Amino acid sequence: MTIQASAPPTTKSQALRSYDVADFPALTGLEEEWRFTPLKRLRALVGDDRVATGTVRHEYADLPEGVTVERISRDDQRVGSVLTPVDRVSALAYGGFAQALLVRVAQDAVISGPALLRVVGEGSEGVAFGHTFVEVGRFAEAILVLEQVGSATLADNVEVTVGDGAKLTLVTVADWADDAVQAQHLKVKLGRDARVLHVQVTLGGDLVRQYTTVEYTDRGGEAELYGVYFADSGQHLEHRQLVDHTVPDCRSYVGYRGALQGDSARTVWVGDVLIRAEATGTDTYEINRNLLLSDGARADSVPNLEIETGEIAGAGHASATGRFDDEQLFYLMARGIPEAEARRLVVRGFFAELLNKIPVEELRERLGEAIEARLAKAGA
Repeated sequence: MTIQASAPPTTKSQALRSYDVADFPALTGLEEEWRFTPLKRLRALVGDDRVATGTVRHEYADLPEGVTVERISRDDQRVGSVLTPVDRVSALAYGGFAQALLVRVAQDAVISGPALLRVVGEGSEGVAFGHTFVEVGRFAEAILVLEQVGSATLADNVEVTVGDGAKLTLVTVADWADDAVQAQHLKVKLGRDARVLHVQVTLGGDLVRQYTTVEYTDRGGEAELYGVYFADSGQHLEHRQLVDHTVPDCRSYVGYRGALQGDSARTVWVGDVLIRAEATGTDTYEINRNLLLSDGARADSVPNLEIETGEIAGAGHASATGRFDDEQLFYLMARGIPEAEARRLVVRGFFAELLNKIPVEELRERLGEAIEARLAKAGA
């Protein structure tokens, strides 16, 4: 199935969507969606090989009552009901996986603690494909943590459906090994008065490209998307969002923060918000902030806002990229705090607001320690 406009796309709503990788032209790096991505570092993910030669495994235990995990076939009617690939790599992943992982939260269930799942890569030599489907029933409330570790060359899709009146806090952590490559498309579909809070943390990997989409199906949906990323020397971390307001009276907020240190550390953030003509009463805002900790690092930040109706509650965007604030450093050092510790305090404060969105104390502390370890390693 292919969804394509007869004329070249001029808006996100007209972009090519297809489950078949053959419908997407071979990538050249000149495409708007790929111009920031070093394609050679994606390895075989930009090729035509749809046969998985690498593997990832899933680990989960002690799931809270009301949460179940199982394998389903690609013929299951839920697969593909939320996400239609919008680029070649996502379509390659859709055609390459054998079974999907289904994470289900029962209707009306209020989960007492977080459900923890780990995706573990078992080597970066071969290509692996993955597919995860998260189903949150009507009026359910849950916290789900998806942590990704190990070595892999992985293309994967994640579909998330949040039923009417349900609330999901989704935390995704990409803490891959240094040689890992990942290209992921995650899409959330919200029911009436449904709410999702997504915190995306990206620390590890050689190249990680994550694309997040939100779609509303009825009034009253709310989406809050937060991101924390820290690029070290040689890393390329890329985050893209598309919040597609298709129905009236919905809300979205996007807030991403990144730090970069070391030669050739590179981050890309592209935030797209589309408010369609029928989406009256929309309230949306997006902001990206980047902190450059050393020379040789580069952060690209591109906020985009498309508005097709004037009857909205509010819409705005902002972006800021700057170097370490010497005045803050001087203020702390003047009070007897050593320079290295002062720098760590400033960076910790930069990330604290977003890390505090993670409602799992052990994970929040571990991620904070990982960030501080990076600063200490660089002699900050």
